Amino acid sequence: MVLATEWRVSVNGTDASSAMNPYLVSIEVTDKAGGSSDTATLEFDDTDGQVRFPSKGSPVEIALEGVTVFKGVVDSAESSGSRGGVMTLSVSCKSVDKRGKAKQRLHKHKDDATLEEFLRDAAKEAGLSGVKVDKQLGAIKRAYWSTEGRSFLQLGQELAGELGATFKIQGDTAVFAARGAGATPAGGTMPSVEATRPGNLLTWRISPKETRPRYAKARVRYYDRKAAKWQTEDVEIGDAPGAPEVLDLPTAPRASKDHAKDHGRGRKAESEREGGSGEVAILLDVAARAEGTCVLSGTRPGIDGTYRIESVTHKVTRGSAETTLSLKQPQGGAGEDDRGESEE
Repeated sequence: MVLATEWRVSVNGTDASSAMNPYLVSIEVTDKAGGSSDTATLEFDDTDGQVRFPSKGSPVEIALEGVTVFKGVVDSAESSGSRGGVMTLSVSCKSVDKRGKAKQRLHKHKDDATLEEFLRDAAKEAGLSGVKVDKQLGAIKRAYWSTEGRSFLQLGQELAGELGATFKIQGDTAVFAARGAGATPAGGTMPSVEATRPGNLLTWRISPKETRPRYAKARVRYYDRKAAKWQTEDVEIGDAPGAPEVLDLPTAPRASKDHAKDHGRGRKAESEREGGSGEVAILLDVAARAEGTCVLSGTRPGIDGTYRIESVTHKVTRGSAETTLSLKQPQGGAGEDDRGESEE
């Protein structure tokens, strides 16, 4: 029995769809906005043990409705069943081959270079084919960059946290994109998907305003060598109306004013992102991407609006095909119910 939508799975560069078709029960793919690798799970009916056990590290590519939604490698396989019951084989895949050099500690530095130049060299050292870096972030220039004994994975994640970026490895390529900007590393626009009621919206659970206080500004310490003293650099964020001014005060100081300003901007991007959160489920939409946007409509005032997509999970079974979106950073009226009192 075939799955509920068009699909294709390639293993080691060979289309294995026809061989899998009689036994494949479901495909689940998750695209995340950095911090951890993308994942995919293939579940098979293995009642008679007929499914060949996959080799760990085998390259896997998955497409739904003609669109590639995952590239990675086989990470593990798990067999489950019971006496007299159905036996299944679940194959888990990850976008990062953790047996590779991406986890190897690097001792590498680069003087008077841009972030893109530094990351490109570090990626090559980690055995990757390249790295796609946001143009604005990639142009940041410093007198000295160093891996400081960190692996390429650690380096990318820590720099992403400092600069307000999303870092991830997909197959043999790394991506370093501005967080919350809705742009690809090359400067293009990330796709926007719609969740409408009535229409493709299946379920929703949204909290457009978090109770935690929003920071008014980020204040970062740095050492001014010319003045021979510690200084601070403020980056405006914008506090919530009616709330007291709350400062974001990172504990780690920076080496210069420019470093402090870059870090402050990163803290601003993170604060804006945490303004609200939620989750929606829609009919399968392979255009959805982490860091893209979701336009929600037809629910109610204060909930309808635009949200940043934190993660995307496509799940296809023999009876259904759905996409679940984890959402943050409410915009476009989300969180604001401007109806008069008589209408409430």
